[in-house]
Formats: sequence, C-alpha cells, structure tokens
Amino acid sequence: MEKENVAVGLDIGTTKIVAMIGKKNEYGKLEILGVGKSKSLGVARGVVNNITQTIQSIQQAIQEAENNSGYKIKDVVVGIAGQHIRSIQHTDYISRSNPQEVIGGDDIQLLIDQVNKLAMLPGEEIIHVLPQEFKIDGQSEIKEPIGMYGGRLESSFHVVVGQASSIRNVGRCIQSSGIELSGLTLEPLASSDAVLSQEEKEAGVALIDIGGGTTDLAIFKDGIIRHTAVIPFGGNVISDDIKEGCSIIEKQAELLKVKFGSAWPGENRDNEIVSIPGLRGREPKEISLKNLSKIIHARVVEIVEQVFTEIKAYGHEDPRKKLIAGIVLTGGGAQLKHIKQLVEYITGMDTRIGYPNEHLAGDSDEEFSSPLYATAVGLVMNGIDNQKQSAVRMDEVAQPKVAVHSAPAVESYDRREEEEQEVNARVKSNKEESTGDKIKKTFFDRYVDKIKDFLDNAE
Repeated sequence: MEKENVAVGLDIGTTKIVAMIGKKNEYGKLEILGVGKSKSLGVARGVVNNITQTIQSIQQAIQEAENNSGYKIKDVVVGIAGQHIRSIQHTDYISRSNPQEVIGGDDIQLLIDQVNKLAMLPGEEIIHVLPQEFKIDGQSEIKEPIGMYGGRLESSFHVVVGQASSIRNVGRCIQSSGIELSGLTLEPLASSDAVLSQEEKEAGVALIDIGGGTTDLAIFKDGIIRHTAVIPFGGNVISDDIKEGCSIIEKQAELLKVKFGSAWPGENRDNEIVSIPGLRGREPKEISLKNLSKIIHARVVEIVEQVFTEIKAYGHEDPRKKLIAGIVLTGGGAQLKHIKQLVEYITGMDTRIGYPNEHLAGDSDEEFSSPLYATAVGLVMNGIDNQKQSAVRMDEVAQPKVAVHSAPAVESYDRREEEEQEVNARVKSNKEESTGDKIKKTFFDRYVDKIKDFLDNAE
C-alpha cells in the first residue's frame, strides 16, 4: 500500500499564524488533516519585531495542529512576506565554450549563479530567482532551453530581494519553536498556486492578497510571473481607522469591520445604527453604519489605488489589454463586503474572489475554502511538491545531508519506503519538471542551508 505524502505549511502573518497539515489523496486533491491557528503577536507588517512573542504564537499554532491531526510536526514550509520584500527585473547571459554540445542543467545553473552575484543594497540579499524567458544565439521566446544547441545563452529573470536580517529572524523563530525549516516560499506565489488556474496565468492576471499588515501583488502573463510588490497596508489599517473614527477599542473595531463593514458607502441607509457596549458600565455608543462604511471606503480606496499603480507600472497605462483575466482578490481582506465591486469600479478590470477550494478534497471543511487560508493551502502544496523532488534527489545522491531538505513534515510513517515508491513511480512515469521549477527549488534549498548555517554559527 502506498504511503501518504504529508507536508506542513506555516503562514506567519501580521494578525494570525496558521499551521496546516495536509496530504494529496488518490485524486491529486489536498486533504487537510489538521489546522492550528493563533493570534500573531510580535509581527508587524509581515516582519518579526518580537522574537519571544512570535515563538509563543508559532508553538501555539503548531500544538493545535498536532492535536487536531494526531501527527507530530518535524518541519515546515514557511512563507516569506513583509514590507522589506521588493523585486527587480534583470537580464544576464553566458557564453558557452563549446556550442556543439547541447545545453544542459549545468549551463542553466551557471547562469543562475551569475545572477546571484548581483550587488544589492546594504543588508539585502537575493532570496528568489525566477527565470522568465530564454534566448539562444538571438532566438527569443524559448521557455525550455535544455537539449538545444547554442553558444550564447541569455535569460530574463524576476529577482526577489529582501532584508537578510528579517528572513534570519524568521528562521530563528522556527528553530527556537523546536521545528525545522524545510523550505521558503514567497507568500504571493503560494497564494497564486492555491487560487489561480493555469489558464488565468497564461491569459494574464493580477493576484491581490490583502492580509492583515500588508497587501501582496503578483502579476502573471504567458504562464510566467512578471511582477511582485508588497504594499505596507492591510486590514489592520482599516481597523485602526475605525477605532479612531468611532472612538472605540481595537477589538470592537475589528468586530464592526467583520460583521457590518462594507467598502461601498451607498449600501447603508442613514438610519441604520449599531450599538456598542460601553466600557465598565458606561453608556452604550451608537455608530451609524453609513459612517462606518465611509471610513472603510476611504482606506480601501487608498490601498487599491496603490496596488493599481503597481499594476499600471507593469501593464503601462492600460493593463486591461495585457491582463485579460483581470484581478483575483484573496486573503482575509477579500472577505470585506462589496470589495469586489469597488475594485472593479476603480480599476475597470474584471475581478473575482479567489478561493482555494479547487485544490481541496471534496470532504474538506468548508472553513478551509475561505480566502483567509489561501496562503496556507499554497504552502502545503509547495511542501508536498518539494518532498517529491527531494525523493528524486535522494535516489541520485545517497548522502545523509540530503535529508535536511527531504525530511518528512510529520513522524507517522516509514520515510525510506515512501522514498523508494515515489522514485519508482517517478521513473515509471518518466516525467520531468520544467527548468524554472528545478531552478526555483534548487535555489530555495541552498537558501535554507544559508539560514541554517547562520543560526548554527550564531549559537
């Protein structure tokens, strides 16, 4: 009987931390085995600013996920986000010594290594290199160069850059929580895996992930990621505005936003009023829902306009012609009432709410189909894919150190037997991953090693 392939995704957000355990069923759908959620303490706008509180929140989420699933979590795939993330476009090339030999993976890796040597701003490091299109001896629009002949190999890259200290702080929190860091994924990429179809990525689409502290943007065209950006505003700023505008406490402001909030002020009548209990015996406070929606509307317009500016920077003045599939909204902020209509009004682009239910098994809890869990679902999917790739590498290089990257996410089955079955299935199907996927996973493995080395040396 084939053993289950289980992975754990850890979404460290500004308002919540989610630990999700999942596996692929026989139909290739994701079966959620357990979820743990805790309030995020010590994270502001996607960046850790209190190590101790973040560790406690992570441990609480991990413990709840273990109790719900019956699995013991060993390692996790973590999402990278935060206002320190930025992206650049770069083109580079290598001249091959022997053009009569076919281009192989070593040539691609040599080009990648060259990009990794780019000079960044002080304190920044390249954390993600994504090849877009290759060019061989002037012939452009090549997506898979391996196996072709040529002397000059050139490629355009989408390079994601972040503050090294911020990423190492995340690594420190994971290690101090008693678990291993098995992989890193840019959170907008994880969310895109969970809510976007391949057809949308081909046609051109902008994914907007509205979180608690930040709003992440990822633009795809021709099946390739073209642009990423992080806007340092999210749902928490809306709650703060409600707190200040209505003179209430933060907890009440959050409840008002979730239960009665609307991004479109015209929907509420003047006589619609909600009563908020007073503090310690004081008189209740009456708040007009129309005023509430005006406060929300003003801040959401500001966030959407900033995101649209980023979209126009990619698609020039009329991105509607480039991004045929329009905009997909996900994340907790996408649950705000009438936000879809407001985004369509501001941008003039077709908009839908992105739910991760397409990749979930049919008997999954309806709660996990919420846009709130899109990033966590994408991280679990990424972890399962990484495990399959690691099993292939285990067959090629039988050394103990490889286990750092291919260790299972949970201790509940015999890994050796699973590896043999996965490798045999892979050889039998004779399927190869794309060059971009191989490069992405190889680079992330090396970056996880860098973080682990840094943490070991710090001790």
